[in-house]
Amino acid sequence: MIHLETVTPGNWRVDFQLKKEQEDFVFSPTGILAQAWAYREEGSQAFVIYNDEEPVGMAMYHDFAEWEAYEFSQLFIDSRYQGKGFGIEAARQVLQKMEDDGRYRKVYLSYIKGDEPARKMYEKLGFVSKGEIDEGEFLMVKEF
Repeated sequence: MIHLETVTPGNWRVDFQLKKEQEDFVFSPTGILAQAWAYREEGSQAFVIYNDEEPVGMAMYHDFAEWEAYEFSQLFIDSRYQGKGFGIEAARQVLQKMEDDGRYRKVYLSYIKGDEPARKMYEKLGFVSKGEIDEGEFLMVKEF
């Protein structure tokens, strides 16, 4: 069963693998941890995604107070565990954490042009496209 655990000193050193063709679309786990640290004053929350006891990925979000929203900034599933539904279930759980927190009623995220699996997954989760925001990066929003 998929579940989230907050990143701690005891679980952050996981040897996740990334497909070569995905390197332009997602941060490495080290990059996610660095981003979580950089956004700590914006309430960043970083999680290791587990399937039962096996770590299969990472996720992160933080406050985006300027837009009165959360930013779902990272979702990473190890290449060995992709295609099993872990990403969409983990994303649902992260979104539920935001909704339960209740500070904001909107969530923003972006995806890179060409990452069609991510776009399709986010649409299934109720995100709506807001168009291109930066060279090749597309903004999506979901309201609770």
